[in-house]
Amino acid sequence: MQPYNEIILDASPLNIKIGFRTKAGGYYPLHWHDELELLYPLNGESDIMVEGVTHHQKNKELLVVESRRIHRAYHYGGSAMFLCIHLIKESLAWYFPKITNHEIYCYPDMITNETFPDYLKLCGYLKRITELYINDSPTFQLEAEGLILQTVADLIQNFSTDNVPLAGDADKLAINRIRSILAYVEEHYAQAVSLQDAADLLGVGKEYFCRYFKKNMGTSFLRYVNEVRAAHIYQDLIHTDEPVQVLMEKNGFTNQKLFNRVFKSLYGCTPSQIRKS
Repeated sequence: MQPYNEIILDASPLNIKIGFRTKAGGYYPLHWHDELELLYPLNGESDIMVEGVTHHQKNKELLVVESRRIHRAYHYGGSAMFLCIHLIKESLAWYFPKITNHEIYCYPDMITNETFPDYLKLCGYLKRITELYINDSPTFQLEAEGLILQTVADLIQNFSTDNVPLAGDADKLAINRIRSILAYVEEHYAQAVSLQDAADLLGVGKEYFCRYFKKNMGTSFLRYVNEVRAAHIYQDLIHTDEPVQVLMEKNGFTNQKLFNRVFKSLYGCTPSQIRKS
């Protein structure tokens, strides 16, 4: 389940997904996915937190989120438009058998004077893909995928480490467990969700589950559930005229003070201020 992924173009035979998306500004909760993600905003600014570290991203700057990395985003302004590319690294193993051993680190606020020329070239590839799409090039898919393959090759050569071991069975089990929890929350956030419900999903005790979730997600389970609820309410505030109290109940909040505290911590303002702006 990938609730924030809006693909415009179908996946290619290489499992490359190219999307041009427009999203309302605001907070998008912690999540992860199997795909390598290339983010290239066409306007505005964002803070992208990857495994606990926040990176600031301006428009026309490439940021890469490695597969299976836990991340969340906050987009400033009324709306965010960006090119988003997802690809499965294993699908490119025929071209480069050791691709899964390379972990990519490419964040705009970590670019040095030494790496800037290589980074600028990467941004140029993504800019060209955008131009091809806007101009409705009849060979868009062919040209775009060629540029994406070149981007991945350059990322591996200039922005990766090659000493990452392949995920073992224990790592894969952890990934599948967390994925099942996130999918469960996305499906049931509007209902009463308890620690016991989540622990039962994995067949473990509550105390063990709390430690497990905190270790893998960097936050408590109940905090995460409330952040998901607040994020849905934020979108409803923008797209509907329903009263805040109705939106709270619709999205699973039963405590006004808790909702106010969570919402203010995420967005830095009140729901009424969101609507006024």
